[in-house]
Amino acid sequence: MRLAVFTKNLTNPAYGAARLGAERAAALFSDEVLHFVPQKGDDPEEQSALIDEALALQPRPDAFVLSPVHASKVDPAIRRIAAAGIPMIGFVNPIAAAPMVGYVSSDDYLLALAIANYLFAHLKGRGRVLVVTGPAESDTSRERLRGFREAARQHPGIELVGQVAGDYVREVARDRTAQWLREHGQVDACLVANDIMAVGVLDALDAAGRTAAVVGVNAIPQAIEAIAAGRMLATADFNAMQMAYLAAECAARHLRGEAVPAVIELPVQVVDGSNCRQWDLPYEQRPVITLEQLRSKT
Repeated sequence: MRLAVFTKNLTNPAYGAARLGAERAAALFSDEVLHFVPQKGDDPEEQSALIDEALALQPRPDAFVLSPVHASKVDPAIRRIAAAGIPMIGFVNPIAAAPMVGYVSSDDYLLALAIANYLFAHLKGRGRVLVVTGPAESDTSRERLRGFREAARQHPGIELVGQVAGDYVREVARDRTAQWLREHGQVDACLVANDIMAVGVLDALDAAGRTAAVVGVNAIPQAIEAIAAGRMLATADFNAMQMAYLAAECAARHLRGEAVPAVIELPVQVVDGSNCRQWDLPYEQRPVITLEQLRSKT
């Protein structure tokens, strides 16, 4: 069997981990994985073209494992997959354009709420906080921003003093944070919508000779290293490798006639200095939970 796996970009380590997760699951079934990744990150036109490229293959892939780069701009291409009669498993972002066999993700709003509340507790409920978001049209970024704002509403002493778009890219987050710091001065903390941007924020703070509590989302190795070194406060584990692993496993089992869950939602976990050793491993060595293990826990 051949699985066509679609991830969003080549710049976010979380999606490199997702590709690895899909490969790890497919290997259990001796299935082949074909990766399709936009060279221009998060580009809906390119992802749509890649979908058409996969549909044109002979033989066609047996299933599509898909994380759409946009909430609606890839929909026509997704409907072409459905029209071809090829089963789809979604992961990371929900897909409404066509029926899915299954969907695997975490709740971005709850992840953001948890990491923001952790940060605000560390600040003892008072402080000036800069928010660094992902792309404006990203589902994950919008939901995480909503969680950040809701947490701030629950803490009257917290002031969200600014917001910059880091576009889920380290260098963009670094440069825009550096500019904001030059124009607006010191902050007590930075609330960042993913870890690779949080590393960029740390770069900007270091270059400016400033310190602030920084939190992110993803639990990528660079963030775990920064937490262990005391440079970064915490992250929330948005486990894209686990999501893609389960999505690929669901695809493989569906192709073999097995029933799979319609929705799998991974739990919220905050990673800080007290527990980061559990995550302090290369992605290849990080444990994953199989569908059978997941079922045994519910």
